[in-house]
Amino acid sequence: MTERPLRFGLIGSGRIGQVHAASIAAEPDAELAWVADPFVDGARAVAAIYGGTATDNADEVFASGQVDAILIASPTPTHVDLIAQAVDARIPVLCEKPIDLDISRVDALRPRVLESGVPVALGFNRRFDPGFSSARARVAAGEIGALEQLTIISRDPSAPPASYVAVSGGIFRDMTIHDFDMARFFVDDIIEVTATGTSTFDAGAREHGDFDTAVTTLRGASGTIVTIINSRHSAVGYDQRIEAFGAHGTLSVSNMPTSLVSLSTATSVEGKPPYEPFFLERYSVAYRAELREFINLVRGRQSTSPTFEDGRAALLLADAAQRSATERIVVTVDLG
Repeated sequence: MTERPLRFGLIGSGRIGQVHAASIAAEPDAELAWVADPFVDGARAVAAIYGGTATDNADEVFASGQVDAILIASPTPTHVDLIAQAVDARIPVLCEKPIDLDISRVDALRPRVLESGVPVALGFNRRFDPGFSSARARVAAGEIGALEQLTIISRDPSAPPASYVAVSGGIFRDMTIHDFDMARFFVDDIIEVTATGTSTFDAGAREHGDFDTAVTTLRGASGTIVTIINSRHSAVGYDQRIEAFGAHGTLSVSNMPTSLVSLSTATSVEGKPPYEPFFLERYSVAYRAELREFINLVRGRQSTSPTFEDGRAALLLADAAQRSATERIVVTVDLG
C-alpha cells in the first residue's frame, strides 16, 4: 500500500516560510495542510498558492489532528516554545536555525527533547548543497588524505537593516552559525575557538555593538584548523566557497554563477556573469534536499538530518566566538 504524503504544518509565512512552502509543494511525499502566522494575511497568501488552511494561531495547527510534521519558520524567539509544543504533541519537527539566542534556554529544553524520542531536526540546509556534501564525502573517503585545513568563505551581498541587527544576536549567532555547523560537518572534534571582528562599513553594526567583518579560527583535537571568513557585504554577489586541504591534495567548492556562459573578446578573456544574488537562489536545491531528508527521518528511514544536538553545538561555538572577539581571548569549548 502506498503511503499518503506527510501533512505539514508550517509556522511562519515570511521569506523563509515561503521557501519551505514551495519545497513542500514540490515534494511528492509532502503536502501543506496548515499555515500559521500572527500576520494572518501572510498565512492566507501562502495557503492560496501552496494549499492548506491559514490561521493566526499556531495552537490550532497542533490541535487539528491533521498534521504529521511541523516546520518552524517563525522568528527565533518563538523556536524553543514551538519545539517544546511539537515534542509534547509527539509531532516530528524541523526548525530553522538557531534554536534560540540564549544557550540556557536551549539547555533547559534539551532533556525534554532527548527523552521524548520525537524526531527534531535543525535547518542547517547547507549540508545538503550538492557541492559541499560531495566535498565532505570525498574528504571522509580519504581522497586528499587527513584533513589539515578547512577554509570557509561566507559573505553576504549587503548588510541587513539596523532594525534586524538589533534583534539578530550578532553576526556569529545569526550569520556565522551556518558556517559553524559546516565546520562541524567536516571536523567533529572542535575544542578551541579564536575570533576577531571589526565594524568597518555598516552603521547598523556600529550602532548595535556588532561586527560587519569577522574571521574565526577553530581547532580540532586532531589538529585540523578551520578558518571562517565572514563579511556583511560583497560587491561580487553572494560569496560561498569552501576549500579542504590535505597532504594528498585540495578539494574546492566554487561559487554558483547565474549563468555558465562566458565572454571572450579582444579586450578581455572569459568574462563571466555574477554569482547568485543571495541564499534563496544559491541554496534552492539544498532546501529541497533538506526537506527530503527530514521526510526520511519522519518515516523512520535512515536520515542525515542535523539534530537538536547539532543546533546546540553551533550555538555554543557562536557564543565562544562572540566571547573571543569581545574579550580578545582564546576560548576552549566542550560540545558534548
